[in-house]
Amino acid sequence: MPIGAVTPKPMEASLILTESSAPTSLDRQQGSTHQSCAETPLSRRQFVRSLATAVAAVPLAGGIGASVVSQAHGSSYASQILGPGKQNAVFYWVDAALQQIRDQRVLAPRAAYNLGLATAAAFLAANGIVKAYGEPFGIGNGPQDADPEVAYGVAFSLAAAEAFQQPFLFERTAFLKRFPGSEAKSLGVEWGRRAAMIVLGQRTDDGSEPSEVNYYLGRYERRGDTLQWSPTAPFYGASPGPSFASFERCLYPGHGMITPWTMKTGSQFRVSGFHDPRSPEFAEEFDMIRRLGGNDSKTRTADQSEVALFWEDGPWGVTNPGHFMYIAMQLLQDRGLDFLDLARAMALVGMTQCDASISAWDSKYHYDVLRPETAIRARAPEFDNPDDRVSVDAGWRSYIPTPEFPSYTSGHSTFGGAAAEMIALIHGRDDIAFSGRSPDQVLWPQLQGVTRHWTSLSHMAEENGMSRLYGGVHWAIDNVQGLAAGRAIARHAFRSTFPKRS
Repeated sequence: MPIGAVTPKPMEASLILTESSAPTSLDRQQGSTHQSCAETPLSRRQFVRSLATAVAAVPLAGGIGASVVSQAHGSSYASQILGPGKQNAVFYWVDAALQQIRDQRVLAPRAAYNLGLATAAAFLAANGIVKAYGEPFGIGNGPQDADPEVAYGVAFSLAAAEAFQQPFLFERTAFLKRFPGSEAKSLGVEWGRRAAMIVLGQRTDDGSEPSEVNYYLGRYERRGDTLQWSPTAPFYGASPGPSFASFERCLYPGHGMITPWTMKTGSQFRVSGFHDPRSPEFAEEFDMIRRLGGNDSKTRTADQSEVALFWEDGPWGVTNPGHFMYIAMQLLQDRGLDFLDLARAMALVGMTQCDASISAWDSKYHYDVLRPETAIRARAPEFDNPDDRVSVDAGWRSYIPTPEFPSYTSGHSTFGGAAAEMIALIHGRDDIAFSGRSPDQVLWPQLQGVTRHWTSLSHMAEENGMSRLYGGVHWAIDNVQGLAAGRAIARHAFRSTFPKRS
């Protein structure tokens, strides 16, 4: 289960919902980093119970899109992109999850996991009532007269509460108050709870526990040669922009072993091998990144610099997988999908973002390849490459922060390839021209007022992938192979996961 999560108890009495009450399943609070969490003196269950009376009195402003949590922590993401009358139950809950990613500073692979878990549980709950799609998880059929939207919201909130270790109390109260009391609502609440607990029970011991994801545990061998990854910090800081303290250890070396949603295994789409460091191909990439991706690059254009910052999506905002959920909301709002089809679409995007993270992290730790910063600043003489361009530049540093985990392949490229391909499959076309702004302009003040324009979904994915080269944190082959893997994940998921029932 997610970081800091307790083992789900499907029949726990405190999780039984009524029309006016909220679940209280969480006793531990998630830490703000990827390290293990500390116990809190006052349990979350006790805290939630003490708030029950106050929550019931919270006034609702506007319709279902008025996320109460945004009043405390920041603005809604959906409000940035949805047109009048486009808010709905699906976007409401995805927006609530994106806000938690931002407010808790959840890191990208964990954000992808959380989004996959919540959107999958919610769709499965609603589909169990409508029974329009087949599914491989065996959730079963819900009550025929239950309200599927109520079930969706309850299941999403319970799964998200487990994932984020945050009860979603205000959001759930606001959501349920939008539905008048009825038998359909009561049945929807109970079935949503039941479906969520089935899904959470299935995800118990899925490899996502802190003791599993934070350590190698002998599952991936270090490569032991000159290409072996090592941390690049502690010297990085940008002004304006983020800064990083010393990296004490690598991020999530066990994430690639998490049980996937749509893939058979985390290694199903593992990429092929990296360059020989003595090869001409490696020399070309070394020289390109040294010239293009450095903080003081004279080669990188102003537009390329903007691209690097636009897609940086660091852990102070929605993250890269969250950014693609944001774009999916923007593009699917006018697709004319009914409630269940929209729930299915967002679940497929969320689940493949999760699987993209698993696939990318599997390749990263299987191949254990160093970042350009390490190669350029220190390791170049050890490569024995005959090309004179492969030489040390001890003062070189990347334009954007170099992450604290292996390079090959690019998580950004895998996320982008999966998202663009899935949205194109849902739309039935790739050539959708659209524009967008950064969902978190506060991260890089240089992006305020900046709008990017794309001629197609694949153009967007390719720009996102190239941003990591312009930023100096990835090799070119990381991008090429990551895009291919992400696209393959999406195609496989679209064909096999939720087929239409005849």
